[in-house]
Amino acid sequence: MTDYNSKDAEYLARLQDYYADWKSIPSYAALCDVFGIASKSWVKAILMRLSEAGFIERTPDGIWVPTRQFFARPLAESSVPAGMPVSVAPSQGELFLIDEMLIDTPSKTTLIPVKGDSMIDAGIHDGDVAVVEKRVSANVGDIVVAIVDSEFTLKTLDREKGKFILRPANPAYPVIRPQGLLEIFGVLIGLIRKYRK
Repeated sequence: MTDYNSKDAEYLARLQDYYADWKSIPSYAALCDVFGIASKSWVKAILMRLSEAGFIERTPDGIWVPTRQFFARPLAESSVPAGMPVSVAPSQGELFLIDEMLIDTPSKTTLIPVKGDSMIDAGIHDGDVAVVEKRVSANVGDIVVAIVDSEFTLKTLDREKGKFILRPANPAYPVIRPQGLLEIFGVLIGLIRKYRK
């Protein structure tokens, strides 16, 4: 058995980038270009080492596919303070899957794009993606996706004079005091924001 090494980590990174673009692991010939090597036998040896390390596996019909570990990302052991800079190596710490970090119950979780700035003071911006766990009930103080007058809205659940209300996190918007039924669709459990170049 050949051990996975630092050069293999570079090959893995190239393969992960390729997979992010094309959602497949290409042929040995194409992998020669991806890895920057000339020999298909080298490609096979690399794939075998990546398989032994748990990053890829073969299906019963012989096709290479990624494992769950293929999608794991490095998590630094120390947090990054907002004050003075510190040295943080991205290879420190354990690997984790973003999906596992954000989602406890996949069957009850949905991703909903955020539109507007009514929750901006809660750090929720237009264009963010809300990670919402579907529930029919919530607690006061939870940020919820609620259905009011047949429309969805993202607000903080609160209580006023014994009735549930929905509070925005922006003083430019009014508190929503439902006249009819307030239906909870789900509770915010995470937030995704991609900063674009």
